[in-house]
Amino acid sequence: MKKIIAILASLFVSASIFAQSELPDTQIKDVNSGKKVAFNETFTKGKVTLVSFWATWCVPCKKEIKNISAKLPNWQKEVDFNYMTVSIDESRAEGLVRSYAISQGWKFPFYIDPNSDLKRSLNFQTVPFTLIIDKNGKVAFMHSGYEEGGEEEVFAKIKELAK
Repeated sequence: MKKIIAILASLFVSASIFAQSELPDTQIKDVNSGKKVAFNETFTKGKVTLVSFWATWCVPCKKEIKNISAKLPNWQKEVDFNYMTVSIDESRAEGLVRSYAISQGWKFPFYIDPNSDLKRSLNFQTVPFTLIIDKNGKVAFMHSGYEEGGEEEVFAKIKELAK
């Protein structure tokens, strides 16, 4: 029953995001530079981008990002794509987000959505939440939750979209 509810919720979220013609220009903060940037301007036109939404208190989120990070160098040898993360932690946790990312050796961009404005714009409820943005800057795939090995399904979708 829980799986059915999760699937229905995911379909509802999918329908609302796919109904959007453009990615939102909602402001998020680059944790390294401290500068605000529009979400829709964080993507390279003509390149697929994987986005992981997470929080410092979310154990499955950290596991997913750790697994993706470990596989990222090999994946990016096989397929040219970008990866970034967006924390949904509150603004007072920005230092915690930064120190966690640094301690994990993240070499990819990481942002924070301190007031959950982007989360509301994209209309999702829980993390981990994964988006794949296609070469045209449109949402091509989304997924809520994380199970060990689920990153392989995500990478298969990236390969398909990057052709």
